[in-house]
Amino acid sequence: MKRLLSVLAAVSTLLVAGATTAPAASADSPEAEARSTIGEPPPATQVWATRAVSKQGPQPQTFLRLDVEQLSPRVVMAGSSDSVTISGKVTNVGDRLLRDIDLRLERGNALTKEEEVRTALREGADSEVEQPLFTKIADKLERGESKDFTLTVPLHGNDPKSLRVDEPGIYPVLANINGTPDFGGRARLAALSTLLPVLTVPGGSTQNAPGGGSRLTLLWPLADRPRLVEQLPGDRSVLTDDELAASLARGGRLYGLLEGYKSALDGELTGSVCLAVDPDLLRTVKIMSQGYQVRGLGAGKGADDAKLWLDQLRRQVSGKCVVALADADADLVALNRAGLGDLASNALTEGAQVVGDVLESQKPLQGVVWPEDGVLDQATLDRLTGQGVTGLVLEQPAVAGTTGTGPVTVGGDKKASAARVDTMVSDALVGSASPIAGATTASTEQAVSVQNALAALAFRTGFQGNDQNVVVAPPRRWNAPEGEISMFLQTMKSLVAGGYAKPAGLESLLDTTPGGQSAALSYPVEAGATEVSPAVTTELARAWRGVQDIASAMSQQDAEAAKPEDLVAPLRLALLRAASGAWRGDEAAARRALTIGLDRIDGLESQVTVAEPASPILLGSDNSPLPVNISNKLDVRVTVRVVVEDVPGVTVTQMPDLVLPARGARQVMVPLEALRFGKFSVHVRLTTPNGIELGDRARLEVSSNSYGTITIVITGAAAALLVLLSGRRIYRRVRASRAAAAQVANETKHEDQMPATPEKSSAS
Repeated sequence: MKRLLSVLAAVSTLLVAGATTAPAASADSPEAEARSTIGEPPPATQVWATRAVSKQGPQPQTFLRLDVEQLSPRVVMAGSSDSVTISGKVTNVGDRLLRDIDLRLERGNALTKEEEVRTALREGADSEVEQPLFTKIADKLERGESKDFTLTVPLHGNDPKSLRVDEPGIYPVLANINGTPDFGGRARLAALSTLLPVLTVPGGSTQNAPGGGSRLTLLWPLADRPRLVEQLPGDRSVLTDDELAASLARGGRLYGLLEGYKSALDGELTGSVCLAVDPDLLRTVKIMSQGYQVRGLGAGKGADDAKLWLDQLRRQVSGKCVVALADADADLVALNRAGLGDLASNALTEGAQVVGDVLESQKPLQGVVWPEDGVLDQATLDRLTGQGVTGLVLEQPAVAGTTGTGPVTVGGDKKASAARVDTMVSDALVGSASPIAGATTASTEQAVSVQNALAALAFRTGFQGNDQNVVVAPPRRWNAPEGEISMFLQTMKSLVAGGYAKPAGLESLLDTTPGGQSAALSYPVEAGATEVSPAVTTELARAWRGVQDIASAMSQQDAEAAKPEDLVAPLRLALLRAASGAWRGDEAAARRALTIGLDRIDGLESQVTVAEPASPILLGSDNSPLPVNISNKLDVRVTVRVVVEDVPGVTVTQMPDLVLPARGARQVMVPLEALRFGKFSVHVRLTTPNGIELGDRARLEVSSNSYGTITIVITGAAAALLVLLSGRRIYRRVRASRAAAAQVANETKHEDQMPATPEKSSAS
């Protein structure tokens, strides 16, 4: 089996650098033996100093990494070995020498109740009931040094290293490594916690399947995040990156899932398996197989692997159960909340069509939906059932309050049968949401999750049974290592072969009358919190309304030309990818996908535009029309409106809407009256009849040699006023002159009429 686990356990440093080490806690003390479970934060207790590290003190230091490459057996059944073997490698990743590296396996009490198992999966369980002797695996490890180890301990018996398992059960198991760092005391350096299912004690008792075994259904997902930017003929199709090529190649994630699907179809699980596939993934892989480009990187490298993967999938799926996910695995609830129910409906119908077309020989189940996270709200359910959906795959929290594990009836006026995914198994496969920072890798977390899921499945089938339904659905974009996938499926087969489970197909499960149990939908708060952001879907809705308006302005030129739907469908899909469930809880990624869709829309709009003239336009008279060149590079006719923005001194008469021919251009004469002389700019743009702008705006430089009617009137009025004012002035001057002359004449006449003054006589 491939590498199973890799765990880094933190060990606290001294409180004061350079200070003398305080007395170390015993390696077997509660402080030294505090459990370290994958997915939990490391214990806060200091293990090689006597007092705890304060919140303001130094952070814990990592000294050792434990890589577990094999744990055998994974489930103890009839024919299993009577011992447990763990093997792997330890590596000194700290800054000092490590001495006396010891390992032992510990176990806790058997978990007998479902709540105990759930708690152990979520929080870990006590594993210190049996603490066998330690076994030395290394005398010392220098900095950076590694050493392989293998430890085999008896499963039962009185050996000092035995786990002493005497009865079947689900047992917590801890791999505990102690050692002594330089300048410190003996402490736990690393630990791995998981669950070990024991259905048969070798040489002892066997747990028989209660009630004849559970009915086992396996829903196998093939999905990925959206990557297609543009879909064009030949090798011109463009992807955001080339990561899918590595995923489809040997050793990649999707390659391993396909190999797992092939394995599941071979043997005891055959009748229980149903493939759940994302239509956009199939569309993208088919395009890759025909040659493609990667944005900014040139030709893609995955064409051959894509073709091989798709060919193998087609061969395996023929005649088998298939469920089509919504196209691009769209978040149906988020779309419906944003008023985009038409996009959600299209995601289902178009998605089913794509799956049928790409797989060729196999059509998906009709009217069956597996929503993202297995949850729906009532409004979305009503829309789905109104469109003919009759079967659903839901998580238990979506139908909270129901009893049993079988299908239930949901819906209002129109009903649907809902199969319930076993959350104990599926949650274990998802793994911890918060792995130890720096302590686990993705493959480590997945390996631990698979082992815990096997324990949950063994508990369901071996210790509960009672002919209950167990629907197993790994995460949508499951990334478990191929070896872990193989181990998971092989164990499921062993459970069927041992009589603990029996195959039950999804189609027959949904066709089963739910026994009168009806359920009201519950949309969990945490599901709403991770929903594709309303900020993104609001902008998406605005863009979609614009696309619909553009579509209404298009018409087919003739039978040989493109249909408007041929141009609208890629835009609809580009927007739909922005609402993919892959982006739940990741608004930044959703916005990046939305940007791609908006760019596609801008690209289409730019094909209908106004051309700027090479030289200024000269208007010969005040009412000369403005010549405007418009073009349509699309393969459909488009109805447009020419809009001239307001310019001071210019009056424009609105023209009627025009129909531009496909791949054609026209020069139109826009009625315009210049009210002034000189040069000015006129801005012209095209819109749909409803006002959605198309293409770029054009800036036309216009020269007018005409004064215009108003200018002439104003000039004439000014001249008349000038004449009037001049005449008035002349009149006033003449009148003033005459008045002055009359005054002089009057003064002269008055002097002539006055008597003479007598002369004085002289004295005699």
